[in-house]
Amino acid sequence: MSLILIALISLASLVLLNPDAAPPPPAPADLPDNHAVATALFETADRCMACHNGVSTSTGEDVSIGFDWRASMMANAARDPYWQAAVRRETLDHPGIAGAIEDKCATCHMPMARYEAHMTGGQGGVFANLPAGGSGTRSATLAADGASCSACHQIQPEGLGDPSSFTGGFKVDESTPWGDRAILGPFQVDPGRKALMQSATGFIPGQGVHIQASEVCASCHTLYTHAYDDEGNEVGELPEQVPYLEWRESVYAQEGRSCQSCHMPLVPEPVPVTRVLGQPRDDVSRHVFRGGNFFMLGMLNRYRDELGVEALPQELDAAVRRTVEHLQARGGHKLPTAYPSRRAWLHITVTDGGGETVFESGAFRADGSIQGNDNDLDGARYEPHHRVITAPDQVQIWESVMVDWRDQVTTGLSYGVRFVKDNRILPRGFRKESSHQDVAVYGGAVADDDFTGGADDVLLRIPVPAEGGPFAVDVELWYQPIGYRWAHSLGEYDSFESERFARYYDAMAGGSAVVMEATSVQIR
Repeated sequence: MSLILIALISLASLVLLNPDAAPPPPAPADLPDNHAVATALFETADRCMACHNGVSTSTGEDVSIGFDWRASMMANAARDPYWQAAVRRETLDHPGIAGAIEDKCATCHMPMARYEAHMTGGQGGVFANLPAGGSGTRSATLAADGASCSACHQIQPEGLGDPSSFTGGFKVDESTPWGDRAILGPFQVDPGRKALMQSATGFIPGQGVHIQASEVCASCHTLYTHAYDDEGNEVGELPEQVPYLEWRESVYAQEGRSCQSCHMPLVPEPVPVTRVLGQPRDDVSRHVFRGGNFFMLGMLNRYRDELGVEALPQELDAAVRRTVEHLQARGGHKLPTAYPSRRAWLHITVTDGGGETVFESGAFRADGSIQGNDNDLDGARYEPHHRVITAPDQVQIWESVMVDWRDQVTTGLSYGVRFVKDNRILPRGFRKESSHQDVAVYGGAVADDDFTGGADDVLLRIPVPAEGGPFAVDVELWYQPIGYRWAHSLGEYDSFESERFARYYDAMAGGSAVVMEATSVQIR
């Protein structure tokens, strides 16, 4: 009893010292009329951050859960201007099913608002909840929080990893009334601390070891999209992004290395997860959610006021640095992975003994395009997979390329029927000859014997002058989260979201790609 009393006093002091901390959760009677107690499933992250911030290591590094999370793409999933423009493009392409498209796109970018909408017999919306938090409704407030604390930490273990859980098919407890709902984490919590959290948030902490399993991530990061023709007829289904299925065919899965082991690295020493009566814990996962979209994090920071971003500039700067560092390591899935706008490629330069360039392939240009790439030059074409580079207009690009029902190259997800090219670099242990069709290799890489799990050998064969050596061969591996054609195809649409993103991209295109790795050799 004394522990509970001390805890409540500490919490009261914390709230008084922190005027930005959230007030206690609303009593059931204070909930909006259109949300009965049984369907009030979630709370926004500010109620969690009041206690789960202010945590540092022995060296003074801030490892607070709340600060880490709010500078991530998870927290900003609904604010992402590229996603907003892409959803608008899909609804303009298929106006007859615009509502269904918004509902599906809200599933993982606005999961709390969409889940509660379904609980009341409705469907998820995107644009009615924008700008982020602007309308002040419960739905808009939940939507603005993106993939938030009480969404992920209420996911139940039943069905995870099964296809029914993919494409946002996760389940939360829909029957326990407000004030008695469990919030799940990897640790056991004593009764006193349970009472403290329940009084502050309305949630009772419980242990759910499944929260550290890859299958939790798989529920949103295994996404299938339906394909339609111009009349809105369904013509196929596309495994739009399936990193979990790629991971299952890698050595990472065989070795028991989960998604979280890379994307939520462990704090290297015992730390508490809360500053209010927190006890040091081993193996605390940082909520940084390291991914690959450094470019969008920078865009969110630069246009923070327009997009309603809450993370501080220095937090987003740190997130960009972490993302670039993460990209310099190899992952347990294809590279690049997830959304098909992403690509990696080789920039090859050969110079003679006098420093003059005698050959160059794959130069990155300030407008975000790649010199010599067929698709950047013409949206109806795409660069083939290369086993040998012999000319400047041949660029080795690792990417996935979709076509529609007419076999025309497309950047519209709701048009994409199948991949005609998928030569993304495979994770170690991946066997392309026996892989499932949803993670298969497509195009020229299928017959390339040097394209194997964890590697792709590319031969450079070019003529050079007989004199003039030694020759220096510089090779850089570049990565870009949003390719030139994917960005510019959105600019063709007459909408606020499309025009805004085009403006952002044009202003920042020169920084839309980074070098992941570089090497240099001399040939005499």
